[in-house]
Amino acid sequence: MPVPFVRDGILKEELWRAKVRQVLSERFAEPMAHIIAKRGLSPNTLTVTGGLLGIGAGALIGLGHVKTGGLLVLAGGVLDLLDGAVARVSGKTTPFGALLDSTIDRISEAAILFGLLVLYLGRQSTQEVILIYATLVGSVLVSYVRARAEAVGLKGDVGLLTRGERVIILGLGLLLNQTLALLWILAPLTYITVGQRLLYARQQANKERGQGA
Repeated sequence: MPVPFVRDGILKEELWRAKVRQVLSERFAEPMAHIIAKRGLSPNTLTVTGGLLGIGAGALIGLGHVKTGGLLVLAGGVLDLLDGAVARVSGKTTPFGALLDSTIDRISEAAILFGLLVLYLGRQSTQEVILIYATLVGSVLVSYVRARAEAVGLKGDVGLLTRGERVIILGLGLLLNQTLALLWILAPLTYITVGQRLLYARQQANKERGQGA
């Protein structure tokens, strides 16, 4: 049986997201990627640099430099946008590059959230600590469901909070010193995203079963 919420919700949302990504790619990522590629920088170098910025952001946040950490989070997000574009324009798209990018993304996000955890453990702020833990687990599940769905031949890159949206919310929330607000946004929406991906995977599986009947 089709899942109306998934069909009418996620797919329209993905169409909107695709348009935004197309605009960003055409007006920013691809022009910058050509410049970077001409200078000889590899996409893997950008990936690792973005990861180091994420780790640095986590360290700064843990030390109480929240706004500076937010700037590094956003800078790392820009590099995360560019590494794939550089790989495409330079013809260096590889399975290992995709794996490295995904791994570094997880490390970076975990480092940022760990920095927040250290900060609020020091302040003995129970509410923030619980929300950070919930966000971390939810973020891992978002990535895990996608990986498992794709491993069995299903699409799993849908939902409200993909990696890009989480980075923007984290970076802006930190930069504006609105940590509690960003956590209240991230914590529940990551689990909604997990649910959306599971529902969408089930719809695809049901459709495939119906076609094979």
